[in-house]
Amino acid sequence: MTTTSEPSDSTPLLDLQALVVAVRRRRRLWCSLAVVGLLLGAAFAVLRPPPPTAATKVLVAHQEDQPNDTGTLIRTDVELLKTTRIASKALQSLKSPENPEDFMRDYRGTGLTNNLMQIHVTADTEAKAVARAKALAEAFVADHVRRMRETAKAESKALLEQRERMKEELAKVNEEIGGRSPEGDSRDSASIESLFARRAELNSRIADFAQRAEEARVGTPRLVAGTQIVDAARAVPHSLPKAAATSAGIGLVLGLVLGIAVAAVGTVVADRPVLRRQIAADLGASVIAELPRLPRRSARVWQLRRTRAARSRLTTSLARTVRGSAEPVSLLELGCARTASVIALDVARALAAEGPVVVVDGLPGAQLSGRRREPGDPDVVGGEDAAAVPQQTRRLGVGSVAPGTAWTDLRFLGARTVLVVRAGHGSAAWLHTVARQLADLDIPVIGVVLIDPDPRDRTDGTLWDGLHTAVRGPFKRMTRHGTGQLRMERPPVPAARVPNSDQEAR
Repeated sequence: MTTTSEPSDSTPLLDLQALVVAVRRRRRLWCSLAVVGLLLGAAFAVLRPPPPTAATKVLVAHQEDQPNDTGTLIRTDVELLKTTRIASKALQSLKSPENPEDFMRDYRGTGLTNNLMQIHVTADTEAKAVARAKALAEAFVADHVRRMRETAKAESKALLEQRERMKEELAKVNEEIGGRSPEGDSRDSASIESLFARRAELNSRIADFAQRAEEARVGTPRLVAGTQIVDAARAVPHSLPKAAATSAGIGLVLGLVLGIAVAAVGTVVADRPVLRRQIAADLGASVIAELPRLPRRSARVWQLRRTRAARSRLTTSLARTVRGSAEPVSLLELGCARTASVIALDVARALAAEGPVVVVDGLPGAQLSGRRREPGDPDVVGGEDAAAVPQQTRRLGVGSVAPGTAWTDLRFLGARTVLVVRAGHGSAAWLHTVARQLADLDIPVIGVVLIDPDPRDRTDGTLWDGLHTAVRGPFKRMTRHGTGQLRMERPPVPAARVPNSDQEAR
């Protein structure tokens, strides 16, 4: 026994392909925000130029310098630079009454290497900035040298004090050795040997402490000489074009990121289908044709030629469909009233060679019936005059399924319809509403004409599970009987077999 299970259609929480296409279609939004960011960045650089700045570099020598240092010492020096003690010393040398806390906001230190620090100072003028940078560097060098000398002095003093204690202990050992008699028993000999060993150890430690104290004193001048200003204070040149270009680039990137984020969030929130498979699934009808958006007057020649070719193919296809239908056909637009009216006129002109054709205008505002008729145009009547059209005259209705549509009036436009939908205009919920309303009105949807599709969309807009007009199921076919009346017939429903049984349940 074999069992078959129907595949379950799992809808992803976030369709990345649809998201990318929708964001790309809203390129005007994020391109506009990118341009705004570019202009704001350039304007900020021009209107808010940086204050005059001076820079200087200081070489800082440390007693604890190690080749594998990760920059801890120079970071400590940077933090020591931003202290009130060094700021006060610099202000005293400048004879400035400024508050040290306020002065600390106008400069900063940056560790370039383990021993090299750069200082930037801002002021009202370049000369003042240079003077402040020089005073600040000198104050830092003086403070660093003072701290090194104090450290070396304290270390030398501690070593010398330790040496003096060792000397006192050595004097006691010598005195004890001198008080012993050379002639003695074996016990006295062992004690004397230990005293001699202790004296030798004390002599060694005294010499070591003396050497370390000397090295501490000698090492200080080397560190003092190594700490110096290696790059004199100078004004930092400011290039307005370079600053404007940098700020404009930053603004461009920020605006672009913000625009893409806004477009992505708006796409997810609005839930407006843009792919063929999404629109076909929401409307329950296959996409039978596509038409690029009608170009503007400033469009290029090849764009106009391509659009004319697409309109010609679409007109031929719809004219064949209308010609082969026994009932009136209507075009119902969603988000493309102008395009739908142009398509209706093209189809009516193509059918006019075979007999009289009347276009029934059901668009809001009477866009077709209210326009001035040009030579060669078919007759256009309003929706209220549709009943006066003779039966032998072919009718082509044009209406709208936008929000606010009078659904019951769609019956008078045509018994069958072709939906003309602009991609990305209606939400998924509204497309479902349109499909349900048309199913309630028993108006089969022949297909969908997609306006302004994404050129990179490679999805399939064909429903392979049969023709549907709504989520509810297959449409009812309209058949004409001998009495001339129309009767709705549903297609036969296949029998469902009961599992593990040869009987059929209907």
